[in-house]
Amino acid sequence: MLSRYRAHHPGSSLLQMLFYDLVRESARILLRVVFRVRSRGSKNIPRTGPVLLIANHQSFLDPPIVSAFIRHRHTDFLARAGLFKFRPFGWLIRSLNSTPIKQGAGDTAAMKATIAKLKEGKMLIVFPEGSRSPDGKMHEFKRGIGILLKRADCTIIPVGIAGAFQAWPRSRKLPKLFNKPSAIIYGQPIDSDQLMEEGVDNAISQVSHEVGMLVRRAEALRNGIR
Repeated sequence: MLSRYRAHHPGSSLLQMLFYDLVRESARILLRVVFRVRSRGSKNIPRTGPVLLIANHQSFLDPPIVSAFIRHRHTDFLARAGLFKFRPFGWLIRSLNSTPIKQGAGDTAAMKATIAKLKEGKMLIVFPEGSRSPDGKMHEFKRGIGILLKRADCTIIPVGIAGAFQAWPRSRKLPKLFNKPSAIIYGQPIDSDQLMEEGVDNAISQVSHEVGMLVRRAEALRNGIR
């Protein structure tokens, strides 16, 4: 039983894993109550092995929303090195599996860090749009995601988020509390090798299409449509 639990995040100590679970459960309750987040499909995520979660990017809320509703394994993140400068906050996000990426290091550093994590059998979130949406709509995926898909030997899980932009748009310093519900839907697993069979462009197009469909489903879910 202990070995199965340790498989939630290979390489972490038992204390680190218990701390992550405590924070995640607290975040999940907070997101349910304050942001009224609805979720579907987390059981689609494999219990073991390298996994890349590919999601649209609406808000600062996206990383906690994506990770808080996955209860059978832990998620890794890439974060700007500047976020680690304030030591208490840096300690917190490092304890929650965040890896610093130097500002200006570009996509290459992020890609190397992501591939290294995947080789360790971990699960990471990436946002191929590159930055938060300025209008809540999903925008074109950056070319770098195709190179990552080509080099990464992993399971791909497309993820659609809706309502996070309305809860915390780029124009606001602080989120809106107790707003209309937000929603997240985790899609069906896709093997990276199969995804790349018809080339990089087709892979990007297919993943973008899958995420887009999930965003529309998440929009329906937040509006109470099953």
